[in-house]
Amino acid sequence: MLKKSWWIILTLAASVQAAELSPLPQQGRIASLSAELLAHYHYKPLQLNDELSASIFERYLKTLDEDKLYFLQGDIDRLSSYRTRLDDAILTRNLRPAFAIFNLYSRRAVERFSYARSLLKAGFDFEQPDSYHFARDKANWARSEGELNELWRQRVKDDWLRLKIAGKDEKEIASTLDKRYETSIRRIERLKSEDAFQAFMNAFTTSIEPHTNYLGARASADFDIAMRLTLTGIGAVLQERDQYTTIRELTPGGPAALSGELKPGDRIVAVGQGETGAMTDVIGWRLDDTVALIRGAADTVVRLDILPAGAGPDGKHKLVSLVRKKIDLEEQAAKKSVIEVPGEARAARVGVIALPGFYEDAEGRQKGDPGFRSASRDVARLLDELKQEKVDGILIDLRNNGGGSLKEAIELTGLFIDSGPVVMERNSLGRIYVDGDANPGTSWDGPLAVLINGNSASASEIFAAAIQDYGRGVVIGEQSYGKGTVQTIIDLDRIARAEKRGYGELKLTIAQFFRITGSTTQLRGVVPDVAFPSVSDPKLSGEASNDNALPWTRIRPTNYVRVGDADELVPELQARHATRVRANPEFQRLREEFEEFKQQRQRRTLSLNEAERRREKLDLERRFASTGQGDDGLLDSERELSVEAREDKADDVLLKEAANVVADQAALSNGRGKLAVRQPAGRSTTR
Repeated sequence: MLKKSWWIILTLAASVQAAELSPLPQQGRIASLSAELLAHYHYKPLQLNDELSASIFERYLKTLDEDKLYFLQGDIDRLSSYRTRLDDAILTRNLRPAFAIFNLYSRRAVERFSYARSLLKAGFDFEQPDSYHFARDKANWARSEGELNELWRQRVKDDWLRLKIAGKDEKEIASTLDKRYETSIRRIERLKSEDAFQAFMNAFTTSIEPHTNYLGARASADFDIAMRLTLTGIGAVLQERDQYTTIRELTPGGPAALSGELKPGDRIVAVGQGETGAMTDVIGWRLDDTVALIRGAADTVVRLDILPAGAGPDGKHKLVSLVRKKIDLEEQAAKKSVIEVPGEARAARVGVIALPGFYEDAEGRQKGDPGFRSASRDVARLLDELKQEKVDGILIDLRNNGGGSLKEAIELTGLFIDSGPVVMERNSLGRIYVDGDANPGTSWDGPLAVLINGNSASASEIFAAAIQDYGRGVVIGEQSYGKGTVQTIIDLDRIARAEKRGYGELKLTIAQFFRITGSTTQLRGVVPDVAFPSVSDPKLSGEASNDNALPWTRIRPTNYVRVGDADELVPELQARHATRVRANPEFQRLREEFEEFKQQRQRRTLSLNEAERRREKLDLERRFASTGQGDDGLLDSERELSVEAREDKADDVLLKEAANVVADQAALSNGRGKLAVRQPAGRSTTR
């Protein structure tokens, strides 16, 4: 699964004095064990030597300080003695060099955020020519503290100017920014050795190949939850705000919602276990630590000391007692909707199934649980419901679906083809295996399209490519991410046979997958049949943006029989799409905005002159009027919860046009005398 690890620290906090972190005893063993497993099982041959050590060193620095805002050139010169010693640190289980780098970074972050706060006292002059060079990934390290101070002066001045242009007064701006930088300070105070170890281990693993990662115990638990779409807890989405763990939203049907005693904005100030357990104060705690206290075994009691939303720090608290239950994460599961597309004779009904990820309760499947949760089972059920609603075509929306279970990608493809190969895999020994759908029958044999974008990756690409290669449906949208590799998860606790659990897991690449045509999606992704305007650039954000990604290649195709001729409709679908969007002002405006976004992304400098920035803001607001969103200068955690909710409800112009394409497909299929919909299903929806 393509996902960005939560631990990556790009804008870490600072403190008056950062604590020195040291490696825990088991961390050296975890590192050396991981190296051994990678050497034996990774798809790409691993040689842990000075060359790889240098790569780890560079990637570690980039992880910690990508924009070169913390370290000085002198720091880099001193740290360079570790450049060829990190391989030895891993092999000898002595991780002190890695922690020395992290600790120096923490101290430098201390100084930078402290300096940022000091700049707020005098304010800034926005009438003089000035600029902020914000994109510094390719810049040199600052050679002196004075040079670094100037970079931070620009950064803080830009923060101030953004808030000023958004309408905040000077007192409010100074308070907001002081709190922002103070929050950063508190975050670094709460860093643990696990954070330093996680950062280093991922610098190590991703130096081998982009999709090989180390998952610490908590990251491993979160990954497991994302795959199962279930957890045991109270059913609340939490967020860290102003030292408080704050309820952002309640899960319908969960213990928190059913209690009637909690609402968004309530703050959790203490947590107690059971009916009588002592209350633990959690003000100022890291969010993950608080969440660990609130989660627990099903049918056990957790008590929360709540400061109600809107109450001041000295407001009246209330004690809420909840019984933990299994929570289904429905927001991350497949969902259906129906879009009606106007037509000359009648409106076409297009069933849309949005699938955020290829989830699977693997443990439930292995245990034979008849109700185990999986993406393909949920989609099969939704297809049955949509058939009952008499839809004319189906659109599978895989935008921003980063992948998941390979098995589920194959199972999902099987809902739309009778049987046959779906994907080929080549392992590190060069052996090629063909995986496919062996179950006869389909859940839907009518008009079908798959909607993708630049964040559709891995399992999403397997499914979209198979539908395209079989001629079973059309692919709409942007070129996909281009991840053509297969990962497996190794439980390090099981391998190490440690008395105390907590070693985490190793996710490593074991194979490369290929389309049934013999081509791979690696680097090139899936190219849509009907292309939409794109705001992403594969060379900047796709697999091709990784400097050590596996190369594109091809193998011999496998034997398969095309089951449809959707590709024959593509020229007419493209023509109708082009005609329609030329007359659609919303779509044209969106195209222009995407192009403007691309140009804005290429900018590396911002003016710090107020008059010039206001002119730029007005120009951008005119260009991006359809989005209804402007720059308020705030971070996500600084906005009101109601504002965040409103911003999540933008109209989806692209989804509507994709539905139009499916409606065209249905009309053309009917016009050729083919049944478009509603053939009896040949397989159970509880596969």
